[in-house]
Amino acid sequence: MGCIVIATANAHKVEEFRALMGKQDVDVKSLLDYPHMPPIEENGSSFRENASIKALAACNYCDVPAFADDSGLEVAALDGAPGIYSARYAPTAPERIAKLLKALEGKTDRRARFVCVIAIAVNGEVVDTFEGEVRGRIADAPRGEGGFGYDPVFIPDGYDCTFAELSAEEKNRISHRAVAFRKAMEFVEDQMSMLDNDFL
Repeated sequence: MGCIVIATANAHKVEEFRALMGKQDVDVKSLLDYPHMPPIEENGSSFRENASIKALAACNYCDVPAFADDSGLEVAALDGAPGIYSARYAPTAPERIAKLLKALEGKTDRRARFVCVIAIAVNGEVVDTFEGEVRGRIADAPRGEGGFGYDPVFIPDGYDCTFAELSAEEKNRISHRAVAFRKAMEFVEDQMSMLDNDFL
């Protein structure tokens, strides 16, 4: 059984990715399993650059294949903010949501999208990146107890409920992270020989 490291210490993301991987025959670790790894400086100017930085750092430190995602919320009326700064928009998730809703006061355009880019690094290099998105709108107030981050205020197109009101199974079927992950897994399955069977 191969081993892969998810380049995050975010327990919520680890849980989502493990659910997405299902019953794949692979030992899934995360940076929670490598507590002494130095912090990764996410100094890229795009989701793709930051995902690549994280995947490569984890691959080099842990000496196994690694993948990382960089994701965030882009709001049309805010010129794409908070974007790559989504996790740093304010100190806590409730504060980030409050700041976002405050910035949207008086604006009728509530369109938004969640974006996720996954980078895969093997043998000290990034081999490819994969993007997923889900479009929707921002609710007037937080709703729901599930999910994390901006989920309580994001209503995906075709739904009347927020991500935080969906079941984990439904969210994992339609989310930006799920779309990017499916593309990444298709690549891995197609490129098994190139990746030395290190993944699945």
